[in-house]
Amino acid sequence: VQLVESGGGLVQAGGSLRLSCAASGRIPSYYNMAWLRQAPGKEREFVARITWNSRLAYADSVKGRFTISRDTAKNMMYLQMDDLRPEDTAIYYCVAGVDTDISPSDWGQGTQVLVSS
Repeated sequence: VQLVESGGGLVQAGGSLRLSCAASGRIPSYYNMAWLRQAPGKEREFVARITWNSRLAYADSVKGRFTISRDTAKNMMYLQMDDLRPEDTAIYYCVAGVDTDISPSDWGQGTQVLVSS
């Protein structure tokens, strides 16, 4: 499975960005997909997950501000990020696999999100 993210950039606090992840290759029907992020000097952390049967989960820090979605027909996943805060600054990774939160099977290259105060 190949994953390619897009949509990162620089935005002011309170603004919005929409990240996209294009998946290609043989994608198992039981694969979950998720967004992880890593800020400079910090550990990687879970952001949001959508399971193979469309169950959603969010980190407490983004709940109510971020929305994850998936278009299986197009092999796309999205992360709508609203009310962005400086602490959301990080590289965001699209991942896929059975255990996406801790040990994803496949990773994208990452896309940078910078939120200015």
